[in-house]
Amino acid sequence: MAAAGFNAIRLFEMPDRCLLDAAWAAGLRVFGGLDWGYSVDFFQRPGLFTAARAKLVEALRETAGHPALAGIYVGNEIRPDLVRWMGPLRVRHAIEELIALGREVAPHLLFAYANFPSTEYLEPENADFSAFNVYLEEPEAFRNYLKRLHHIAGDRPLVISEFGVDSQRNGLARQAESLAWAMEIAHEQETAGLTIFAWSDRWQNAGAAVPDWDFGLIDRAGHDKPALAALSSLHFPPFLRCPIFSVIVCTRDGRDRIGRCLWAIRNLVAADGFETIVVDNGSIDGTADFVRGNFPWVKLLELDACGLSAARNAGEEVASGEILAFTDDDCVPDREWLVRLARVFADPRFAAVGGPNLPPKPRNWHEAVVAAAPGAPSHVMLDDEEAEHLPGCNLAVTKTAFDAIGGFDPIFRTAGDDVDFCWRLRAAGFRLGFAPGAFVWHWRRPAIRSFLKQQIGYGQAERLLIAKHPEHFTPRGRAKWQGFVYGGGPVRVMADSIIYHGPMGSAGYQSVQNRMLPLRGLDGRFDRWRVQLALRLAEFLTPRLRAWARNRRILPALGARPSNRELPHEAHDLEFPGVAREDLLQQLLADGWQPGGTTDAWDAEKQGTRILLATEYGDHGNRQTLVRIWGDVSLLRLKQLAAQQA
Repeated sequence: MAAAGFNAIRLFEMPDRCLLDAAWAAGLRVFGGLDWGYSVDFFQRPGLFTAARAKLVEALRETAGHPALAGIYVGNEIRPDLVRWMGPLRVRHAIEELIALGREVAPHLLFAYANFPSTEYLEPENADFSAFNVYLEEPEAFRNYLKRLHHIAGDRPLVISEFGVDSQRNGLARQAESLAWAMEIAHEQETAGLTIFAWSDRWQNAGAAVPDWDFGLIDRAGHDKPALAALSSLHFPPFLRCPIFSVIVCTRDGRDRIGRCLWAIRNLVAADGFETIVVDNGSIDGTADFVRGNFPWVKLLELDACGLSAARNAGEEVASGEILAFTDDDCVPDREWLVRLARVFADPRFAAVGGPNLPPKPRNWHEAVVAAAPGAPSHVMLDDEEAEHLPGCNLAVTKTAFDAIGGFDPIFRTAGDDVDFCWRLRAAGFRLGFAPGAFVWHWRRPAIRSFLKQQIGYGQAERLLIAKHPEHFTPRGRAKWQGFVYGGGPVRVMADSIIYHGPMGSAGYQSVQNRMLPLRGLDGRFDRWRVQLALRLAEFLTPRLRAWARNRRILPALGARPSNRELPHEAHDLEFPGVAREDLLQQLLADGWQPGGTTDAWDAEKQGTRILLATEYGDHGNRQTLVRIWGDVSLLRLKQLAAQQA
């Protein structure tokens, strides 16, 4: 494996020390897999989940210190019908419980859950990265879905935890071609890795050999297939030519912050170079002297206090680059920030491009609360590629587009300038792109008090925005975004989520809609009741402080709450061994039942009675279908139907 160019292996069980020793000797890292009873209703069989916890702890105590072990997948592809049956939120919490337990035993390892498109909504809040098993056999479909997954992952790195092609059905040449373009696209779309499924055609599922699928890079006799040579010979192209950037940092009294920002900028990768401009906006703490004395390569402008927008405009006036890249003095750009922005600028559709702004790991409980609280700068996406808004701490724009709209509006002195700027760009016909890998680390306010004070400033800026752009706000002062606001957390099922299951839960891609934007979770190191209380208080105060500063109202303007038809509380559960869910559903439809809607929590309905089905899978192909019925049980003739099927 190492000779073929791979650097890690993923297992579907926990590794032993023998395998880890061999992997370490070959220079490979290992991701183990916790194999437990997630293919059945483990809430009705609590011993399975208890055994999973014990198995995880026992395995980690044995191997967690091994240098070859990189991380653990605590589960893999829990079937969507079972997730609906058990309850998506309960299942998500169970996954998170295993991750938290594993991290408690081995905090240095990475933990994740291997999700798949049929349960997009099942992303755990506390995973170290988002992992998806994706099997798409057309390159453009694969590319587009990776763009979507970056937004589902939120702040987290995205790993494609499985991708494969069956050579028995598609042929050896098609397998080799498909795996090569998948690897290239995964690199192009800035994933953190891609796992090829599988090394060998010899594999088993639920204790039984699988002879009719050939996903391996070597065949059952151990001979190389063409796909192995195709992957081994891959060489990723260097970064595209970068246009000349002018990196502009505006600061006011930022002497204690700007040093790490400028050192990071000094180390940026950019094939054709860039310039750095610092605009000192009337600092009185010696910021200009600090920059002049420590960063002589920086072009320094010293202004009287004039506000953020005017300072950014002043930086543009002396810039010589084709593209202006704005960031703040409390940001640390990633080393490849500019080249990843340049990749999106290579698409002529986009005149402005931005990326995520990520909070660094909190150093204390105050920073943990601020990182998890609402009110942070967020990007707003119209679709998976085009943005409606990009925060000013990570915003690049062509000089042509900047000049065409007259730059930033000086009436915005501390905030709101980027919102106004993006709205005016779009009104002028320019489009905004998004680069998921072009991120900056953005230090939030260091204390809750200063964070809440910042929210008052945001509310005052919104008051200016309402006066200038009333068409973008409701009468109560709520911004009317056309797109979706991303708050950094993974897009996941919440208590009030609406899940698009498809008719009878049959959709291959099942997405979620939340009333609230997906926020980051509280850092587990500070997850104590006092910190949780402080976070709840910040969540309560943030929108109210902004509403008061915006229009002197205490109550924030909330959006309409998603609605869904409710299920009765009382239900009857039945079991039908040896019968498939899909066959029973077809029999129900033939018996006059109507399929449920795309967001319903049941599969079919008849005369007000509703029914839900899920199939459990055991070893060696054993299965049984679970049936839950709300209403008139006499309408259900599944016993006869099951007998016919059997």
